[in-house]
Amino acid sequence: MELVVGRVVKSHGIKGEVVVEVRTDEPGERFAVGAELRGHKAREQTLHTYTVEAAREHSGRLLLRLRQVADRTAADALRGTLFVVDSSELTPSDDPDEFYDHELEGLTVRIVEGRPDAGTEVGTVREVLHTAAGELLAIRPAGSERGELLIPFVTAIVPTVSISTGIIEIDPPEGLLDPDFGEPPSRGKSKGDK
Repeated sequence: MELVVGRVVKSHGIKGEVVVEVRTDEPGERFAVGAELRGHKAREQTLHTYTVEAAREHSGRLLLRLRQVADRTAADALRGTLFVVDSSELTPSDDPDEFYDHELEGLTVRIVEGRPDAGTEVGTVREVLHTAAGELLAIRPAGSERGELLIPFVTAIVPTVSISTGIIEIDPPEGLLDPDFGEPPSRGKSKGDK
């Protein structure tokens, strides 16, 4: 399975550097000088290989100079390129509470034991979203093809993840699973309004 570790956002300067949005917890390893990156455009399948000549942080982003990219024109052509690794190349984590996104996708989400609604199936993990505020599990609700539930991926709400059984148990606070929770009241007029 192909996993994205970075995406070229744009070119930078006139010497062919590219700005990369990092999508890995190991940027120092994946984008180290001398590392070979495999990449392709989002809708293409042909992989191209790039060698990192230089890597540096600039304004909270990663700037790369790649051996195969000589100037700004070549760097501009890489915009949108996804750098990928094969999931078989990943080393298993030593931390039992650490997971790769692809390991969570497709798992069934249920309510944790000890609650009146224990065992109720909530849905299936569609993807893991990485936001500035933290990770969210995007869940496709059970029995519904529309809509999406976003669950903060924190221990207080997601106490149990079992890759072997394919089950994630959640202990959601009141209102988290209610699609109308937090919506402003209807602005329609009542019978007494003029």
